[in-house]
Amino acid sequence: MQAIIGALLIGFVLSVLGSGGSILTVPVLLYLIGMQAELAIASSLCIVGAISLISSIGFIKQKKVSWPHVFLFGLPGMAGTYLGAWTSTFVTSDIQLMVFVMLMLIGAVMMWRNQSSRCKAGELNIIKILSQGLAVGVVTGFVGVGGGFLIVPALVLLGGIEMWLAIGTSLVIIAMNSLVGFVKYYSLLSNKGLEFDWSVIAIMIAGGLVGSIAGQWISQYLPKAILQKIFAVFLVMMALFMLSKSII
Repeated sequence: MQAIIGALLIGFVLSVLGSGGSILTVPVLLYLIGMQAELAIASSLCIVGAISLISSIGFIKQKKVSWPHVFLFGLPGMAGTYLGAWTSTFVTSDIQLMVFVMLMLIGAVMMWRNQSSRCKAGELNIIKILSQGLAVGVVTGFVGVGGGFLIVPALVLLGGIEMWLAIGTSLVIIAMNSLVGFVKYYSLLSNKGLEFDWSVIAIMIAGGLVGSIAGQWISQYLPKAILQKIFAVFLVMMALFMLSKSII
């Protein structure tokens, strides 16, 4: 039951904020289900990737996805994710979780910043987007999460698009990055003799999809300007939770 509730929250957060699903997925798999850290990190990519892919369909139909940003940000991000996943083999899961917490706090600061620091809507710097996509991809693969908590701030604050457009765009990019990251992790962990719990993964995906439907409906009534603040507070809360559970 706790895992199902967690899955519902994952889908809800993903559809409302366009990110944050992995921030919930990893703790749920670690602390509620008792999954081994390496498998939890890898399984999170599969779960969040699947939920993001299906959840993005509604945004695509409503034309709330910036395809130039998807390709310019997502394609180098996929290459970076593969590289980051490979790099993770040289460190322990504790180090990955510590980096995870640090990145959540950085993302919170970025989203809390005054919107006047953001680029003007419609402004597209190709070199900047390509480099950001590659960098975020590396981090995504290394930490083992969808990377939405970095993608959304980058799209809004540096990519020059509005929050409502960044959410749908982020979901598509998360799906792309997560697919590549999971494939690499699956290969690495299978070679170690570790087995994935596909039944748990399936339940989490199903619950997440139900939560995403509710989230898309509720998000219609939320003031868009407040989403950034909600996102920042959410990141800080989850960072402190992970810190208390896994590091201290």
